[in-house]
Order: sequence, then structure tokens, then C-alpha cells
Amino acid sequence: MPRMTGSRLVAEVLHGYGVTHVFFVPTILMEALAEMDNLGIRKILTHGEKAAAYMADGYARAKGAPGVCMGQQIGASNLAAGLRDAFMAGSPVIAFTGGPTTGGRYRHAYQEVEDFTQFDSVTKLNIQLDDVSRLPDLLSHMFRTTTSGAPGPVHMRLRGSQGQGAEGEADLEPLIAKTFARVPPFRPAPESEPVREAIALLSRAQKPIIVAGGGVVSSQAQAELVELAEKLQIPVATSLTAKGAILDSHPLAVGVVGVYSRPCANRAVSEADLVFFVGAHAGGQVTANWRIPATGTSVIQLDIDPEQLGRNYPNTVSLHADAKVGLRHLTDAAQRKAPEAAKAWTGRVRELVSEWRTGADRMRNSDAVPLRPERICKEIAEALPADGVIVSDTGHSGMWSGQMIEITRPTQRYIRCEGSLGWGLPGAMGVKCALPDRPVLCFTGDGGIYYHLPELETASRCGINLVVVVNNNSSLNQEIPLVNAAYKEKRDERSGEIWRFQKNIDVAKVAETLGCAGFRVEKPGQLKELLPRAFAMGKPVVIDAVSDEQALAPTAWLPGGGHGH
Repeated sequence: MPRMTGSRLVAEVLHGYGVTHVFFVPTILMEALAEMDNLGIRKILTHGEKAAAYMADGYARAKGAPGVCMGQQIGASNLAAGLRDAFMAGSPVIAFTGGPTTGGRYRHAYQEVEDFTQFDSVTKLNIQLDDVSRLPDLLSHMFRTTTSGAPGPVHMRLRGSQGQGAEGEADLEPLIAKTFARVPPFRPAPESEPVREAIALLSRAQKPIIVAGGGVVSSQAQAELVELAEKLQIPVATSLTAKGAILDSHPLAVGVVGVYSRPCANRAVSEADLVFFVGAHAGGQVTANWRIPATGTSVIQLDIDPEQLGRNYPNTVSLHADAKVGLRHLTDAAQRKAPEAAKAWTGRVRELVSEWRTGADRMRNSDAVPLRPERICKEIAEALPADGVIVSDTGHSGMWSGQMIEITRPTQRYIRCEGSLGWGLPGAMGVKCALPDRPVLCFTGDGGIYYHLPELETASRCGINLVVVVNNNSSLNQEIPLVNAAYKEKRDERSGEIWRFQKNIDVAKVAETLGCAGFRVEKPGQLKELLPRAFAMGKPVVIDAVSDEQALAPTAWLPGGGHGH
């Protein structure tokens, strides 16, 4: 077994697993970073640990492979906070942090706080390295765990505030199992009996619908999803995470369902007599807090994680399988249904979609000034190249983009923030690092971009050439209904302190100062002209689109005429 330092081993293992970028705030694993130079791994120095975690997360989701982030001991809590989104998304992220040395423990060592357990709730695996000789097997264990089953983040704490515990020399040999370099490493197939039961139910149902979740995307099962839907003439709704798994232009597509949704999707799923969840947890967001579908609706569920089967709705049939393989087995077992046999239901669903689209197009075509967000989304959709990737922040950005941006090419992608406002910019930078040859557009608001605005300097310095469109309404206007409810009849100017920012802040000028191209847009026609140019500029571009402060994204349609938030 060769003698080498732990630092060299870390670099060789990351290289062996195909990691091309690491995202970090120094000082952490400095010798390992130096060793990476001759292995072709790019070092992306960020302005905060949280942003480093978000970049690793975006990279992992886009590439379908582990992303790596690192921070020193004092930044560990920030890194843990940044892993929250990756954990909610089921994203394979590997995190390293520094930690206390045994000699300084319990003696007020500089910057020491016991933070190890903070990682328990945002990781699948949280481990410490006490002896450098354990590096080979523990690194291997991290790659195995982060990619296997339902993917998720893993964390290793190293001894020494800068991870110096990994610098010692020992008899070390890299253990690289290429199986765990991608997601999913294994594709379990469903048992034959549940497949037969599921097909019988789907074929018999009068009003079946598929709800596709993020597992379809991580399994790369989009084509299998559409093939099954077409063979059995079943409409398809998606979670926001799975937006684009079926094209918005497909006759069986009904859009995003749940809280950040299209009313036509919520209505279709509510009217269904059988709901087939594929790679979806059936959690609160995709079901509008378990109101869509209604309790008592027949449910089939397919998931790679058996613990999810029947967790939120009692399943009539449960299929433990990888989405791609499971859908293939179902398609092979199904008898093709003639479109005529399903036209009562598919026609009803198309009617719902058409009705929604007619209403939405009024605002999507609006020439209003300040801009309507619907028009911004329409221009983004029309300008997005055939292989373009939309990366959306959360909140209003997720609501607007989920409803109003149409994905119409099979090579286009949509990647969303799972819930941490501000993820959009660094997340999109990670996506661009993973997919350097594809156009990447980040859609965020001023409230979102303010979180990690300094990372525009990182994008400029590192040549991460994405396009950022800021829906700038000088506020967190999603909060208006909550503010109005809190103030009741006591309307006064001070209520604005809860949700308004300064007006006329020019984010484009800030972007220019940080080394990017910046453009301020105040009319819809400017956006139409500018977006194709922005994709071709060969540098990071920020488009600051001044929008209507009072433009609120439509809230979710709920059964009984209510609306959700």
C-alpha cells in the first residue's frame, strides 16, 4: 500500500469519482486544494459557506452526481444551514468541515463551538474523521451513501479548525467505486405482482392521473414517464421539482400541481379517481397540504425509498423501484389504450388546461409598465435556447416560473430552489459549473438576489457565465396579504417596514461594479431584444427588470373554492 498524505488522498478520490469543481470558503483542506491543481479540479472560492453549499447543490442536481463543499470550523454552522435545501431536494452533496482538536477541547479554543449535531437533521450521514488511516473507507462510504437509494447530503468533520487532521501521512490507497459516481447507482426493479395490480387499476380507472416528482428527474425517467402516459392515455401533473419531465406543450400535460401550481393541474388531480405518484413523496407542497388529492382517493405510489410508500396517503398499490426501471416494467406490461376510449377524461383535462392558458395569456402578453412578472416569464420562455436551463429561486420566483414559463423542448431543463430564499443565484452558478456548455438562466427577485449578491463577483472571477433575470419590485411583495391580515384595519405607512425595500436600487449597476454585464429593463420590448444578446455575451449578465410592486402570483386553487398560500 503506498504512503501518501490524507490531503493527496482526498484530491485523488474526488478526481476518481469525476468531481470537477469544489466550492469552499478558506481555510479548509488547504493542502488538498493545492493537490487538486494538477488533477483538473476547479477551486471555486465563494463569499460565504451557505453559498458554497448552494453551489454544490446546484452542481449535483444538474449533473446527477455528487457536488462538494467545504468550510472551516467557524463556518460549519453556515454550511449546515446551506445543506437544508439539498436535504429537502434529495441532492447528493458531500460536505467537509473543520472541527476541534482533542488538545483544545473544553478549554475555550479559538472559534470553537460544538456544532457537529447541527448536521444530523440535514444529512443522511454525519461522521467524524479521528484517524487519517480511516480516510479511504470513510470517503468511500460518503459517496456510497450520498448517491444510494433516495440521494441526500453527507458530512465529514475533520480534526483541526482547518481540517489539518487529514494532512498526516499513512499507508493509504484510494478506494473508488465508480458505481457511486452517479445517481442512481442501483436501479431496483418492482416485483411482478404489484406491477400487474397497478396496470389493472390504471387501465380500469375512468379518471386516472400521474403526479411525477423529483425522483423522475434524478432517475432520468422522463421518456419512460411520457411513454407510459401515452400508452394508457393518462394525463400527467408534476411537482415543481419535476417541471419539464413532460413538455408543457404535450396534450397530456396539465402543469405543476400543489401549492406553487397551475389551477388546471390542481383541478385535474382533484377530479381524478386514481392518482399515481411516481418518485414523489406526496408531501405538503405537491398535495397543497394533503388536500389534493382528497383523502380516500385511490393511490398508487412508486418510489426508490420504501419508507415513503404509503407514508402520506394509504396506497392501494405500492411499487418499490427506481422510477426509470419501474415505469419501463409498467409500460411493457400495459395494453395500449385507444385515445377514443379515454377521450372523455383526457378531453376534460385539455379543457381545463385550455381555460387556464386563455386566462394566463392575458397577463403573459401584457405591455404594462412597470412590467408584469407573467410577461417576464413569457419572454424568458421564448428566448430560452433549445438546450437552455432555467434555475428558479423560491417564493414568488417559484410560483411565477412554475406557472408561466413553458418548457417546450426535451433538452430544456427546469431546476428549482426547494425552499431557501436566495438559493437561486449560487444554485444557478453550480448548475452552470456542472453544465458549462449549456445556457443557464437564473430567475430570482430582488429579495432573493440580495441574499448572495457578492457571488456575482465569484461568477465574474471564475467565468461562470450565466444570465440572471431579477424580477425587481423593490420589495418582498409576496408578504402583502400576510401584512394586510396582520394590520387589519390599521393601514398605515409603517406596515411597509415589514416588506418594502428602497425603490430605484439599480441592481444592474451593482452587477457591473462586481465585474458582470448589467442591464436595467423598464419595458417588455427591451427584455425581448436583450435576452438573446445576453446568452451570447460570454460573461455573467444581470438583467434588472423593474416590475409591478402589486403583482401577486395567483395562489393555489383548492377544492371548495378556497385558495392556498
